[in-house]
Amino acid sequence: MESQQMNLDVISNNLANVNTTGFKKSKIEFQDLLYQTIRSPGAEQGNGAQLPTGLEVGHGSRAVATSRVFTEGELSQTGERLDVAIQGDGFFQVTMPDGTLAYTRDGSLKTASDGRITTSDGLPVGNGFQPIPVGTTQVTISANGNVTTTGANGTQTSQVTLTRFANPAGLQSIGRNLYLETPASGTAETGNPDENGFGSLQQGYVEMSNVKVVEEMVNMIVAQRAYEVNSKAVQASDEMMQQANNLRH
Repeated sequence: MESQQMNLDVISNNLANVNTTGFKKSKIEFQDLLYQTIRSPGAEQGNGAQLPTGLEVGHGSRAVATSRVFTEGELSQTGERLDVAIQGDGFFQVTMPDGTLAYTRDGSLKTASDGRITTSDGLPVGNGFQPIPVGTTQVTISANGNVTTTGANGTQTSQVTLTRFANPAGLQSIGRNLYLETPASGTAETGNPDENGFGSLQQGYVEMSNVKVVEEMVNMIVAQRAYEVNSKAVQASDEMMQQANNLRH
């Protein structure tokens, strides 16, 4: 019952973030618990015969992992010049206030007062993004990461990169659409977009959540029924014990 409650918590978090840009849904994974072995399979009987099967009683299940599913979400067109969706593998690199590096798929980028490219929380974005000069009238970001700015100071170009991990499911979620590198995720690898397996950039788009509402609703019903049937098992066991206690000789 505790495992199914945790399952419901994960589903609820997925549904709560159905409109969160760049959000990746989680799935919970279970394992069965230890077994009480009354008779071992293959044990010898007194007459020399061997038991083809054993007698084991399980003790339920437990949640062992909540794994992020990094399938791509749908792209939504916004028309904003600094909205950039990653189509394929890769993350944007973000510098936290304490100097540590975090990573995000949220491409709703903004411009700070000094022209720096930041997240919606004002955290500076790395990967080669250069400050937008004052007086810039046009910003063009190509699929391969080439950024061209046009304005009063003429035309300037720069190259942005993406970061990826061998095991993105091993990243640590810290909220605010950010992830931290862990030993399980592997070391960050940097490369140009649309090259060597890195995703391409789509200017004027954002990547939506990969949560499917109907799928999560079905999972919620299954979790609810599993919780209910487990509670019924506890109730039935209690009633059987009550009947045993009420026996009269």
